[in-house]
Amino acid sequence: MLFCVFCMALVVSCIMFSCSQENSQVANGVFEAKRSPASLGADFDLADIQEGGELIVLTLYGPISYFEYKGESFGNQYKLADVFARSIGVSVRVDVCRSENEMLLKLQKGDGDLVAYQMPVEDSLAQEVKFCGVIPITHFVDSLATLLKDFSLVSAHEMAWAVRPNSNQLADTLNQWLAQNESDFFHLSMPRVADEKGEKLAPRRNPKSPVLNLAKGQISEYDRMFKTYAKNCGWDWRLLAAQAYQESAFDPEAVSWMGALGLMQLMPGTAEEMGVAKSEVFNAESNIRGAVKLISNLNRYYSFIKDRDERINFVLAAYNAGAGHVDDARHIAEKYGKNPNRWFGNVDEYVLLMSQSEYYNDSIAQHGYFRGSETYNYVNNIRARWKEYKRKVR
Repeated sequence: MLFCVFCMALVVSCIMFSCSQENSQVANGVFEAKRSPASLGADFDLADIQEGGELIVLTLYGPISYFEYKGESFGNQYKLADVFARSIGVSVRVDVCRSENEMLLKLQKGDGDLVAYQMPVEDSLAQEVKFCGVIPITHFVDSLATLLKDFSLVSAHEMAWAVRPNSNQLADTLNQWLAQNESDFFHLSMPRVADEKGEKLAPRRNPKSPVLNLAKGQISEYDRMFKTYAKNCGWDWRLLAAQAYQESAFDPEAVSWMGALGLMQLMPGTAEEMGVAKSEVFNAESNIRGAVKLISNLNRYYSFIKDRDERINFVLAAYNAGAGHVDDARHIAEKYGKNPNRWFGNVDEYVLLMSQSEYYNDSIAQHGYFRGSETYNYVNNIRARWKEYKRKVR
């Protein structure tokens, strides 16, 4: 399946609930303006970045550059920039731009230090930027295009990252790092989560049957927990069971290629926010408890959708993609004359379009690229399985 290849090989393709979010995203913590463009001198370079403690990365939304998934940051080029930043002892602040021109302007003004995006290497830009990693970045993007079978990523020009023309130390260090690590680009851009001991967890899944014992009316060995905790969010327990099967196929130790964990596939940051410690994330009951807390939060977030059954669609979609992405699709649907508070035949149609740049780069979309087909199928599959569970299990 293309999505699986996508995730396994490169980690690129996709909560939390802000109605709006700045285009400047912070990879590690809360946004802080640690320096202003006016503070940049002509010689502002690597040592100054290290002294300030952060590398400001400029990029665009896209499947191989930067995207958000369940409240966390992904993208091959973002991941590489993050690893590079850590190699020079600083954190990353990501500023997502709307166009290549905006990236170049911000770089020249000093609003960013590094363009981590497949910029075409053109002579006309030679005086405006210093290109870095031409061979490694060109090879990497070409490899991604081949694996994804998406040749829109391939340019007639060589491709590279870019820094300011006067950032000689940064350019030299970055060029050296890119050349030395080129063979590890795929590995470095894989999202790897760690357990409570700090050990990296490899993706794993041990699927179970969607119905444990039909004669006894038993969907899974976790039915008691589903029945107990579903009451907390006002859901039919069989809906919660259908969602759990979609997430992990009832495997409490599942780890996804995107780093989601456990029976209900909580992202590490979400699990922590929902009160599920690292040490208990693979405990089925703790994972269900955290998931139900998240569902309850989303229920409140979408309380303006009065029809409870309709609201379920938006809660499921937001659980999968993040409320920000779902709201982007709602706003775009409304722009094109659809009902932003109805799922089928309305918002779901625009969810499918949110992997196309025409839509995720729309000025009213604040959260950029995401794989809407996954979210579309997620809602449909859970609803179909729930219907089947209701028919067969009392």
